[in-house]
Amino acid sequence: MVSYLCKVAGVSRSGYYNFFSISSQEQRKQKNDQDEIVKEIILKALRFRNRKKGARQIKMTLAGHFQVVYNLKRIRRIMKKYEIVCPIRKANPYKRMLKASKEHRVVPNQLNREFKQNTPGKTLLTDITYLVYGKNKRAYLSTILDSSTNEILAYHVSEQMTLDLVTTTLHKLKRNKRIRLTNGAYIHSDQGAHYTSPTYQKLVKKLKLGQSMSRRGNCWDNAPQESFFGHLKDEAHIKPCESFTELKQEIKKYMTYYNHYRYQWNLKKMTPVGWSYPSQVDSNRLGVFSLSSLSSKFNRTKVV
Repeated sequence: MVSYLCKVAGVSRSGYYNFFSISSQEQRKQKNDQDEIVKEIILKALRFRNRKKGARQIKMTLAGHFQVVYNLKRIRRIMKKYEIVCPIRKANPYKRMLKASKEHRVVPNQLNREFKQNTPGKTLLTDITYLVYGKNKRAYLSTILDSSTNEILAYHVSEQMTLDLVTTTLHKLKRNKRIRLTNGAYIHSDQGAHYTSPTYQKLVKKLKLGQSMSRRGNCWDNAPQESFFGHLKDEAHIKPCESFTELKQEIKKYMTYYNHYRYQWNLKKMTPVGWSYPSQVDSNRLGVFSLSSLSSKFNRTKVV
C-alpha cells in the first residue's frame, strides 16, 4: 500500500520514511524555530514608526536601523508563511482635470523625464492630490519634491483647492533656509489651471525659478511625484483622522518619516535626507537591535 501511494504521489519510499524519521523531524523543528525568530524581527521592522511596509522596505529598514541583513527571498518566504501582508491601496479610477482658460500659458517640457540630475536643488517637481479622511471629508495636498533626492522640500494642506494651495507651497519653499537651489533651477508640473495661472507663473519667476510642464494627460512625465503620492496614501494614517487638524498633524508626521526614516531602493537604500546630507545622519539614532533576546526566548522553550 505504501509503495502504491508513494507512486501516486510521485515520491520515493525512502523519502517518505525519511520524512517521518526523528532526525528529519528535529531539523524541521529547528527550521521552524529559526523562522519564528526571523518573523519577530520582520514584524519589528514592519511596525517601525507605525507605517506600512512591503518586503523591500522591510529589508532596508532592518539593515538601516537594526543592523540586520536578510535577503529579499527569505523575507518574502517568511511573510508568505506567516501571512504577513502589507495592505495596498486600490487604484483610483478617477482623475480630476482642471481646464486651463485662454489667458493661462502652457510652457514646454524641459525635464523630458530626466529626473535624476545628481544635483540636489536643480529640478523640482510639484503636484496636487486629494486626501479623503474621516466621514468622507476631503482635503488637498500640494508638494514640492527634489527629483534628484526624492526629498519633500515644501508642502501645504488645505481644505480648498484654490490657487493659494500652490502659491503657499512656493512661499514655504522660499522660507526653508536649509534648501540651496542651483543656478538655473526650475520647477516641473502638469498643465493644471493652478500652474498655468499668471499669478503662479509670476511668483515662480520672482523666486528666480524656471518652469517646465508635462505633456497633456501624460502622468509619466511627473512620475516621482505620482509615486510619492502613492506611498503617502499607502502608509499614512489618513482615513482615521476625524478633523482637519488631526489630518495636518498626521501629514506632518509622515513628511518627517518619509524624509528622514524611509529608505529608498533607488537611493542606494538611503533616506532622502541621508542621500542629500550624509554627514547629518546619525547612524546610531536607534541603536543596534539585539537578536539574542529573541534567540534565548525560543531556546528556553525548546524541548530537550
